[in-house]
Amino acid sequence: MTIELDAPATTPRSQILHPLDPLSAQEITAAVAILRASGKLGSNVRFATVVLQEPAKEVVLNFKAGDPIEREAFAIMLDNADGATYEAVVSLTSSTVKGWKHMPGVQPCVMLDEFFECEHTVKADPAFQAALQKRGITDFSLLMVDPWSAGNYGEEVEQRHRLVRALTWIRHAPTDNGYAHPVDGLQVLVDLNTMQVLRIDDNGSIPVPVQADGNYTPDYIKEFRTDLKPLEITQADGPSFTVQGNDVTWQKWHFRIGFTPREGLVLYTISYEDQGRVRPLIYRASLVDMVVPYGDPHPNHNRKNAFDVGEYGIGMLANSLALGCDCLGHIHYFDAQMTDSRGQVLQINNAICLHEEDYGILWKHMDWRTNQTEVRRSRRLVVSMIATVGNYEYGFFWYFYQDGSLQHEIKLTGIMNTGALPPGETRKYGLLVGPGLYAPNHQHFFCVRLDMMVDGPHNTVCEVHTAAEPLGPDNPLGNAFYTIRTPLRTEQEAQQRLDPSSARSWLITNPSSLNAMGQPVAYQLLPGENAIPFAHPEASVSRRAHFITKHLWVTPYHPDEKYATGDYPNQHPGGAGLPAWTAPNRSIENTNVVVWYVMGEHHIPRLEDWPVMPVVYLSFRLRPNGFFDRSPALDVPPSQSHHCHT
Repeated sequence: MTIELDAPATTPRSQILHPLDPLSAQEITAAVAILRASGKLGSNVRFATVVLQEPAKEVVLNFKAGDPIEREAFAIMLDNADGATYEAVVSLTSSTVKGWKHMPGVQPCVMLDEFFECEHTVKADPAFQAALQKRGITDFSLLMVDPWSAGNYGEEVEQRHRLVRALTWIRHAPTDNGYAHPVDGLQVLVDLNTMQVLRIDDNGSIPVPVQADGNYTPDYIKEFRTDLKPLEITQADGPSFTVQGNDVTWQKWHFRIGFTPREGLVLYTISYEDQGRVRPLIYRASLVDMVVPYGDPHPNHNRKNAFDVGEYGIGMLANSLALGCDCLGHIHYFDAQMTDSRGQVLQINNAICLHEEDYGILWKHMDWRTNQTEVRRSRRLVVSMIATVGNYEYGFFWYFYQDGSLQHEIKLTGIMNTGALPPGETRKYGLLVGPGLYAPNHQHFFCVRLDMMVDGPHNTVCEVHTAAEPLGPDNPLGNAFYTIRTPLRTEQEAQQRLDPSSARSWLITNPSSLNAMGQPVAYQLLPGENAIPFAHPEASVSRRAHFITKHLWVTPYHPDEKYATGDYPNQHPGGAGLPAWTAPNRSIENTNVVVWYVMGEHHIPRLEDWPVMPVVYLSFRLRPNGFFDRSPALDVPPSQSHHCHT
């Protein structure tokens, strides 16, 4: 369907350098204006997202500077009047609505301004106020109401309403940490379309923990360590990276930076220059899903399962990063543009940070016969963003190394989710972190989508494990072991978990590109710390987040297969995304493969995690394995003499 408009979009074409450049503020404004002028929108429509409609892969890969660029926007809209969801594709080049589609039976993500409206609605509700007064709370000004996604538990109300389940805490003072004082036992079901309280589930009054101290700011912490000397990071000659628009070049790395409200930071067209040839590695890389399942069966906690990417949008919750705190050194920042739910441009300044940092020794050897020592310092390029999701902070860091390897690291910090327990009571499903203050066991799972193109578009993924040679004539001393490389030919063969007992890893190979030894070039996916889910397979969270049941999934590329839980996980009963796509068991051999890697953090609370959790790290690494004919780090120059004392 195409709707033509008389008024052209006012998009500054000169600012667009590449087909993958994110929508500018002017383009977002133009897209919203075109949609409003189309006559398709009612007065109560919210804009869940307005983002770049990414061009077809062949368009991007064949693009040359100066080529004409067709710009399109993709929008998801929610009509509060009837709860209907719509998708639209807008041509910014021709000022037309190219596509319009009603999406029945789905719920878009919970939008940021819905959070604030929901909190206001709950605080003003007479029945909620009465429930608080029964608990002895009469001052509502310091209440904190956090809207949690409602999930899907087979209830009829879930089919008829756009829901959140609101939980409550209270501050003792305006700057007090309210998460130390949960008002437990109250769960408020709110319809976001009508902004009305539908139901209050009161599971019984538990005294609000008043003695628990959760404060951590300088207003409350009066004594700090005094023996820390300044540690300065300076780059008098500037950084070694260059940035043109969203294109980044550093050492031999080339890639583009993007951003979406759902995924946050996106990396495109990652490649590495080798002997004058720019060799592609990954077309698109991003975090596409995450879920935080809680492990306490009590009604106060058993529906806490947050899909922070698909239900809220991790990019929408990105921080404005601060120099000297979030990032050190010579920094280049990228802003992020998006809309609020009313279609107004919302800009997050300094949403993405780009900088270099020292990373110890890259390589070293001392020849003890000649007494000659050669050592090279390693530095890495860091691309990062940090998002605050209610009580938690998540940092997403991509590291580029001088030896051709690439790492993705997730940093978890912030404040644990809390509840209250009656005096003298403990629970086996969590830990008391203060008088009457309880932190339940939980896990965090993250799914990263890697659209691979190792030295070209046709790749094969191989499972690699190590086996011990049995004792016998071929292994008389019992010391021998070897690796076995097995090509994964179908989607279901590729659904795998980690196996530390066999040192399992995976190779993304290109059978059509051979190295000097005649073997297919490859990059190796090396797991870091990880976990498996403990929720029962029949649990709602297990059905809705089926991706967490495996650490590796591999699919053939399809432009519509973007998210592990499908396009609309909010209130979805489950089965969408990876389990649906992989059911036909398609071939994944020698084709454009998408690798989905899942990381899990198993968080059993500690006293040391309260009131603010020291950072926990999760990561995986992509390391060249036969991609180069020898070490690509040989040409890293020695450190200058004034930086290295012998």
